Order: sequence, then C-alpha cells, then structure tokens
Amino acid sequence: MTRTGTVLEVFLAFLRLGVTSFGGPIAHLGYFRDDLVVRRRWMDDRAYADLVALCQFLPGPASSQVGFAMGLQRAGFLGALAAFLAFTLPSAVLLIAFAAGASLFGGPVGGGILDGLKIVAVAIVAQAVWGMARSLSPDAPRAGLAVVAAALALFAPGAVGQIGALIIGVVAGLLLLRDGGAEAGASVPGFGVSRAMGIGCLVLVAVALLGLPVLAVVTGSGVIALADAFFRSGALVFGGGHVVLPLLQAEVVQNGWVSPDTFLAGYGAAQAVPGPLFTFAAYLGAVSSVGPGGVVGALVALAAIFVPGFLVLVGVLPFWDALRGRPRVRAAMRGANAAVVGILGAALYTPVFTTAVTGPGPFVLALVGFVLLTAFRVPAWVVVIVGAVGGVALALT
Repeated sequence: MTRTGTVLEVFLAFLRLGVTSFGGPIAHLGYFRDDLVVRRRWMDDRAYADLVALCQFLPGPASSQVGFAMGLQRAGFLGALAAFLAFTLPSAVLLIAFAAGASLFGGPVGGGILDGLKIVAVAIVAQAVWGMARSLSPDAPRAGLAVVAAALALFAPGAVGQIGALIIGVVAGLLLLRDGGAEAGASVPGFGVSRAMGIGCLVLVAVALLGLPVLAVVTGSGVIALADAFFRSGALVFGGGHVVLPLLQAEVVQNGWVSPDTFLAGYGAAQAVPGPLFTFAAYLGAVSSVGPGGVVGALVALAAIFVPGFLVLVGVLPFWDALRGRPRVRAAMRGANAAVVGILGAALYTPVFTTAVTGPGPFVLALVGFVLLTAFRVPAWVVVIVGAVGGVALALT
C-alpha cells in the first residue's frame, strides 16, 4: 500500500487498459479491478470500492477519476498524469482520425467487432460484480442493501438513481453496519495531497466556472469559448459516460457549432473505440466551427472536459484521507460499498446486458468470456480478442 511504483509502470499499465477497455465507465471499473486490484495488487477491494464510491459522488468522468487517483497513489502526480494520458490517448487519437475522415468499423466485419466488444463488456462487468459482491456484500444486511441499490438504480436511471443509491447506502451503513470489527481498521492507501493544495484546486474550479464565460465574451476568442463550453460540461456532469451527452449536445449542437448529423456520427464512432467516452470531446473539438478545429481544437476540448473532474477529485482527496479512517465514516463506507455492488449489478443489466445480448449467440459468447475470466483466469485483453473474433463470426453466420 506504499507509493512504490514508477511513472513508466503506471503508464504501461494504463496504456494496455486504454487499448483494451471497451464498454463504457462501468466496464472500465471492471477492467481496472481485474488488472490493478486482483492481478497487480495496487490496492485491495475495500480501498478500491471506497475510491469508486467517492468518484461516483463527484462530478466528472468517474472511471477516469478512479484511474487518475490510482496513478496518484502509485507514483505521485506524474503517475496520475501518466495514467490519464495512457488511458485516454488511444481513443482520442482514433476519434481525431475519424473526424479527419477515416472510416472506422464499417461493414459487417467492423460491425461484428463492435458487437463482440459489447459482449465482452458483459463478461467483464459480471466478473466485477461477482468479485466485489463476495468481498463487499458478504452478509445478509449488505446483500440486501445491494439489492435495494440495484433496484433504485434501475427504476431511477442516470445520476439521480446512482447518487440516491449511494446516499441510502451511507445512511444504512451508519444505522446498521457500525460494528465493523477488524474491517474498520483496514489499511487503505494514502494520496499525499495537502489540504492547502486541495482547497486551491476547488477554488480554481470555481474561478474557472465563473471566469471563462466572461473571458470568452470580453475577448471574443473562439479558443476560450470552446474551452468554456467543455469545461462547464465536465464540471456539471455526475456519473460520467453517457450522462455527458445531453450537456455536450446543448453546448455544440444547439449553439450551431456542430451539425446534428455530425454529432451523431461521432457518437457512433465513440462506441467503437476503447477508453473513456469523454474522449468524444476530442472529436467535437476537431469538427467544431468555433475555435481552431483539427488537432488543436481536439486537444483544447479534451483538456477542458477532463480538467474540472480531476481538480475536484484532488480537492476532495486530502479531506477524504483524514475522514475515512474514523469508525463512523468506515460504517458509512461499508454501506456505500454495498450500494456500489448494487449499482454495478444494475449497470450489468442495463445498458450492458440489454444492449449487447440480443440472442442465444451473443449470450453464449458472453458466457464464454465470463468463464475464461473467472475459471481459467485468462487476462482481460485476451478475452477482448476472443470477443471481437466471436462477434465477427456471429455477424457472418
């Protein structure tokens, strides 16, 4: 649990995840757990679930925030930057290429690959739910709480249901799970962020939210207007992933910067690439009629949409370090961790399962992937290849 890793180690680990992590933020959390928690043992399941619960509460891209924090814990701020760049650049490069006119995932073979990758996400998320449930919902009260959280997340979809489930988990933990025994003193990794730095990051977010719109009007700069639009989207979205799409649509389509058809084409391409869905911002920045466009516009939009979530995370971490060792906070986190299992279970059903499993063939392929991961301990990247090949086979039969 000490900061013993290197920046290169973090970069290579997340680069592999960046080119193999398909399926959206919930699937990404499964990939992270499989590679970084189970295989590399950078932190244990409880600490990982604590971090996931925290990032679910905060605005921004939840899976990227988890990766940023794991890089920070492993190798300091350079490690956090390495984790972000390695996990984000593969999909960003592909989407910038698509914006420049490259045709990605076309025809039956390309469609089969995309369908196979969606099916792989079913296996990855199912493995994550199974593994986390065994360690985080091992008794009747927490298992029941996970079921309640799953039901709430399913019947109140989106950030409202997820945050509501976490709040219920926290309250239930305080009321029902206060006798944690040895678990309350479990070792958790620190992040080495001072309170002064944390407060400074939170102030910087507030200043940027208030100042960028004014600066864009005063200067008339397209670059600042572009940065303002994407910074605001990144700062105001809870839950990450697909939740950011309405905000982006309001910023770039309703303002006439990107046509509806172009927006939807990019969204389709974003489903075909690994990594965080927030890299859709790179595509939009590249095709936007406001700002520099091209690669420069893509980089401006990409940085602007990720920065606020990372600043908020760094701002909260020092207080998180101080609070989470207290018995009452640990009780609350036991409840929140059980709720995280339920939220993951809900996401396993929709959108992951309902989108990918459309018949017996996809179901069998998902089952094969799950067995390879759990019984044969096959690495996730191998299962990705199996899923892609299987998807093509299904498409051609």
